[in-house]
Amino acid sequence: MIGSWIIFIVFALVSWLISNQLKRRFEEYSGIPTSNGMSGREVAQKMLQDNGIFGVRIESVEGKLTDHYDPSTRTVNLSEDVYSGRSVAAAAVAAHECGHALQHASAYQWLGLRSGLVPVVSFASQWMQWILLAGILLINTFPAILLAGIVLFAMTTLFSFITLPVEINASNRALIWIKSSGITNSQTHEKAEDALRWAGYTYIVAALGSLATLLYYIMIYMGGRRD
Repeated sequence: MIGSWIIFIVFALVSWLISNQLKRRFEEYSGIPTSNGMSGREVAQKMLQDNGIFGVRIESVEGKLTDHYDPSTRTVNLSEDVYSGRSVAAAAVAAHECGHALQHASAYQWLGLRSGLVPVVSFASQWMQWILLAGILLINTFPAILLAGIVLFAMTTLFSFITLPVEINASNRALIWIKSSGITNSQTHEKAEDALRWAGYTYIVAALGSLATLLYYIMIYMGGRRD
């Protein structure tokens, strides 16, 4: 049990370090202009047009690093710094989110699978902590409650791992396009790669952390069953 807590703390620390590093890299690369001076919104528009995708809206949302693509509304949502920014960081993030739009248009299997899990994960995220808490408190009398919580948590863990190929593929699509379209040059392209690489690390740590937490709850359940 102590070992599980140590693993949990390690993942939490690593996640914090990577998040801070991502913010630092984004701030650094936000000071490096794109080759043609295009804003994140203009980069997104061009990438969608170049790939023959129309009907996708590009909108500005509040916050930092809150960028995301919503397949249900076909909307590329860019944080204010990315939407208006004319930097390598803004271009890389905008292109990455458009990479998801390209996935949607081409019926990319992993994106479809992730989208299909969204309702289940939304329900699980709303109730699983309460169910897990009740299950731990009542492990000796009603172990089925904890088992139900574990099943819900397993769905969120599965979602985290399915997210990995979706994000990696979107970054690959983005990097190929911004290089071929001249958004970046030989000096700035590696900066864009680095920015998206660190963003990818956050998803990897989140998935592994979720798996470690899932195993922790399973150990509690198995221990309670033996008692």
